[in-house]
Amino acid sequence: MLRLDGVTLNYGSFRALDGIGMHVKSGELVVMLGANGAGKSSLFLAVSGLRRLASGSIKVDGDEITGRKPSSIVQAGLVQCPEGRKLFPEMSVKKNLILGAYVYRNDKKANQRMLERVYGMFPILHGKRDAAAGSLSGGQQQMVAIGRALMGRPRVLLLDEPSLGLAPLIVKQVLEAVKAINEAGTTVLLAEQNAYAALQIAHRAYVIESGRIVMEGDRETLLGDERIRKAYIGA
Repeated sequence: MLRLDGVTLNYGSFRALDGIGMHVKSGELVVMLGANGAGKSSLFLAVSGLRRLASGSIKVDGDEITGRKPSSIVQAGLVQCPEGRKLFPEMSVKKNLILGAYVYRNDKKANQRMLERVYGMFPILHGKRDAAAGSLSGGQQQMVAIGRALMGRPRVLLLDEPSLGLAPLIVKQVLEAVKAINEAGTTVLLAEQNAYAALQIAHRAYVIESGRIVMEGDRETLLGDERIRKAYIGA
């Protein structure tokens, strides 16, 4: 479904990604683990078309998306939910959600169906649909951000640190929603600081350090690896 081969990304003289090779199969939920600054967000920006590669190839379902505009990548079926939510705080919840369907803005009936699906997944957003997004709690704002991404009709959903800054109970709710999205048929690549909780819902994981993939394995392999436990789980 999603394949990266030899992906290299530079910020001036700094190499943020160095020959990244990885894949996410259709229907998988794959977690990207790594410390702050390891390259997780840079990888997501590269895949989403928001940063130009120095070299390498990115494909979705066998179609090359390298160098395409972000809007074209969304139409190809890949949508990112960014770190920090990036909502429009003065706009209503409903308007923030509808913005996620911008590339499909002429398909009003399908967009309304997607909106109802989002409200079904996050019922509290329906009750707050006319409230300013900035007035919501952090967890509710994250629901809006995920819902907005779903409005883009992703076949592959990139989620960048969705639990950042949230209370443990809300983290559990958000990750349960991510699992439900995956089980409903959306392929997910998740970058997540809460490594233990993320691995509980993942099929596989990659570990990135200094812009390079240094480890790959299924959930059981990484949960049982002492180096991973010490570095990312704290046990």
